[in-house]
This record gives sequence, C-alpha cells and structure tokens, in this order.
Amino acid sequence: MTATESIELARAYVALSNAHRSDLILPLFAGDAVYRSSAVGEHRGATAIVAMMQLFFSRYPDVHWQCRHYRCDGNRVSFDFELTATAADDGSRLQRDGVEHIEFDARGLIGALQVNAA
Repeated sequence: MTATESIELARAYVALSNAHRSDLILPLFAGDAVYRSSAVGEHRGATAIVAMMQLFFSRYPDVHWQCRHYRCDGNRVSFDFELTATAADDGSRLQRDGVEHIEFDARGLIGALQVNAA
C-alpha cells in the first residue's frame, strides 16, 4: 500500500467516525485489532472496538473530529485532531486535542489504533 493509499484509508475512517457509521467502520478493522486511547482505555478485537464506539457515539451524539496534518511512515498514519462534543445526558461540552496513530496490516485493515489526547 502506498503512503497516499494509507492516508486516504485513514481519512475514510475519520469520515465514517464523524458520520457515526459504526456499521461501515467495523470492516475497516482486523478481527484482532487493538484500540488504545488515553480517554477510553484499551479495547481488543474489532467487535469490542465498535461496541465501544457505539457507546461513545450515543453518549456524545454530535461528536466531531477535525483532523489535519496527515503523515505516513511505513504502515502507520498519524494525524493531529481536535475533538468537540456535547454530552447527551447533561449537555456538558467536551473538547480535546491530540494525535492519532493508525497502523495498517498487509491487507490494508486497521491492526492497531492509538489515540493520545491532551
């Protein structure tokens, strides 16, 4: 996979996350993928990762990631992000900045994802 292809896959993942399309996000992950986040912890396996995302989307129904500075190093795409959201239960606002790293396997599936939020 070329750097351009990897970055486009990462952009597609972000677009689907912003659209809250967990049904279309699931096939992007390898079955044994690992998701690590300073905010939501570690989740193993595509099904567990998507279940966590669905819960997050329901808690923050307007969550949106503004991403910039996509860069590729081998099979890893990194980008800076700003997350904004409003909690459904109490209306509190959430805003985080950080860096996300997505590692693709040989099939072009997400094998590992690491989110480092400030």
